[in-house]
Amino acid sequence: MTRILVLYYSSYGHVRALAQAEAEGARSVAGTQVDLRRVPETVPDDIRARAGFLADDTPVATPADLERYDAIILGTPTLFGMMAGQMKSFLDQAGGLWARNALVGKVAAVFASTGSQHGGHEATLLTTQVPLQHFGMLIVGMPYTFAGQKTAGEIVGGAPYGAGTIAGADGSRLPNATELSGARFQGAHVAGIAARLAAAPVQERAA
Repeated sequence: MTRILVLYYSSYGHVRALAQAEAEGARSVAGTQVDLRRVPETVPDDIRARAGFLADDTPVATPADLERYDAIILGTPTLFGMMAGQMKSFLDQAGGLWARNALVGKVAAVFASTGSQHGGHEATLLTTQVPLQHFGMLIVGMPYTFAGQKTAGEIVGGAPYGAGTIAGADGSRLPNATELSGARFQGAHVAGIAARLAAAPVQERAA
């Protein structure tokens, strides 16, 4: 079995919806086991309530969990053109894995939700990949074989760097069918690549 972790942070549900689609896509690849997890919240409960954050009963991951997977797909909202602090804090705690080269050669991918088309959507996708490359992971994007990202007839999140959605300035816009299809495509794309890479060492030992 190829083990895939879809790990996300979501305040208002947009990234969670994409994460569920990513997991669905990964599960469509035979021989794949997928876990859906979120990073711990760092915002106090009273502030969450005042801000209208949605409750989320998805199990919480720990940095030590990352080592058990063949591929990790990270989802984050865009905050000031970068990943959310909750996701950055989680990755900052993975220094022990970095020191042991525990994630080297594993597959990684990123998806994001941003308030507007020009609010740092692609910047978030690209900069979230940077620490993953420091871990020695192999970055998988969302190639143009997913034709939905070529559309000019509607607002669509996502890029060759990863799937995504545009939430609107007030967060009222939910992921549309094209964006969810992109997330499912990316999940399946990651799972297929991870399966081939996971099988390669076995073939080499047998050769």
